[in-house]
Amino acid sequence: MNKLQNLVYNLEKHHKKKIDLTLDRTFNLLNKLGNPQDKLKNIVNIVGTNSKASMAYSLRSILNQAGYKCNLYTSPHLQSFTERFIFNDQEIKEEELIEILKDIEKILGNDNASLFEILTCAFLKYAEKYKDNINIIEAGLFFQFDSTNVFKHNLMTLIGVIHTDHLQWLENKTIDGIIHEKVSKLLNSNIFINRQLNEEIKNKIEEKLLYNSSKKYFFGRDFNVSKQENGFIYYHDSIGEIILPEPNLLGDHQLYNISTSIAAARKVFDVKDQHIKTGITNIKLKGRLQELNSGKLKEISRRNRIIIDGGHNESSSMSISNWIKQQNQDVHLICGMMKDKEHYNFIKHFKDAVKSITLIDIPNQEGSISKEDFKEKLNDLKININLSQSIEDAIKFNSKHQNSICLFAGSLYMVGEVLNLN
Repeated sequence: MNKLQNLVYNLEKHHKKKIDLTLDRTFNLLNKLGNPQDKLKNIVNIVGTNSKASMAYSLRSILNQAGYKCNLYTSPHLQSFTERFIFNDQEIKEEELIEILKDIEKILGNDNASLFEILTCAFLKYAEKYKDNINIIEAGLFFQFDSTNVFKHNLMTLIGVIHTDHLQWLENKTIDGIIHEKVSKLLNSNIFINRQLNEEIKNKIEEKLLYNSSKKYFFGRDFNVSKQENGFIYYHDSIGEIILPEPNLLGDHQLYNISTSIAAARKVFDVKDQHIKTGITNIKLKGRLQELNSGKLKEISRRNRIIIDGGHNESSSMSISNWIKQQNQDVHLICGMMKDKEHYNFIKHFKDAVKSITLIDIPNQEGSISKEDFKEKLNDLKININLSQSIEDAIKFNSKHQNSICLFAGSLYMVGEVLNLN
């Protein structure tokens, strides 16, 4: 365990619960820190079940091309906690983060705060050094009682795909309960709503936002994106149309995410068409249909491709399976998941899309479901399931196939382990 991991381990002891949905502890710590949230400018809140990181990174890439500097707060990380902290468009150095967290812990004293609350407050305090930058801040769990919901004003909010996940934390364990938690306390400014899985969810979001006085922009009504038969990607909104190049993110669902960021950038910031075109081809985002083109695991895979995606709920599996169906290669799914996920609903969308499914335990994760228990939950699907002892063994097992794709999906934690091993 390195210094940062050891420090994080100690910070976790400041509250007995990993997740505790209330804002009291956050505001207490922020007050001790001099209320940095009130000193920051240009706040962009990003909420939703899925697509938050894709929207955040695509917006940042477009704004960078237009000359804007950004601070970016996201979660969870894949390989290091430093990934969550980007200031002035640079990922923080590990030594700097250690010093910041030590200072925060000293100021916190004997008061309670969860790890996520501490990390959020640390980001807000350090962002004071670059307070005039655009601050793009991804919500953690839901939003109403999330420690990122601490601002009095913002420039805008981006709403990603909303679907069922983390139901164990809600009394109202329905899509209505999730929508309420995510959008009922949004600030009054500008709200951009991504493409939803169906009209019912979109209508429920619109109804919940009825008394929010923000200007609201919905995918499909106020902006849109489509692939044309000639291969062009066509974006349009009230400002005008743009013919876009292929972005450097795989999957049609990423076009919807990117289009939401384009709409936001055009309406709120001074960006030109060329900034958008260049920006979407330079998005730096790990673990979302990311291909590993070199490394230890790539060598084991022989002539097969390795692609990783941290999707871990039903709506993400629908997006991934749609991408699979567009491939002209066989796809072999390698999957590990955490215990608290909807395992059956995640896997069922791959039944007719992939050639095989291999289950593994996620290394170094006590909360991972065992591959044996995972397999038992899938009995009703009537599909052939393979079990492997490790990430490497799963790749070796599937290396007997030629010119196919080994796709890792089901957990961001697993994706992080894959990247570490590679």
